[in-house]
Amino acid sequence: MDNSEKSINQQRDSVDEQFRLLNKRHNNIYQFVILYYNYIISKHDYGTGESLSMIESHTITYIEENPGTTVSELAQFWSKTKGAVSQTVTKLIDKGYIVRKQSEQSARVYHLYVTEKGLKLSKAHKLYDTIDIAKTIGQLLETRTTEEIETFFKVLHDYIPLLKNDFK
Repeated sequence: MDNSEKSINQQRDSVDEQFRLLNKRHNNIYQFVILYYNYIISKHDYGTGESLSMIESHTITYIEENPGTTVSELAQFWSKTKGAVSQTVTKLIDKGYIVRKQSEQSARVYHLYVTEKGLKLSKAHKLYDTIDIAKTIGQLLETRTTEEIETFFKVLHDYIPLLKNDFK
């Protein structure tokens, strides 16, 4: 084996070792993302007797807190396509949680509002999430400090724009 072949093999071994080190760390991210995604799409009873996905309940709460929002605004906020958001909105309209009202300025624009049923769900969802998040933080505090948990959330905050840039 000549020197150039040895150099190539050494580089390959180095890349393989770097990959194993990085991948070991990032496997935690992959597992977290997959588990959290499954949690997001699974149905929950937020205290109203009906089961909705986290996506549906957060959409209702967003509309409740931002009355008159549009599908385009929701799509931008959630970094989803208008088509995907429209499907969720249609389901929520069919279930009686939100209504769509045509804009007075443009016949092509529809504003979204919660119904009484949607308001009840949003309030129940806020209570559910407040209790659930407090419980989760309490469990994390059994093995982590408050500062470590705050750092985790700061890193997530900074990671989001990096991910968004990957999809531009």
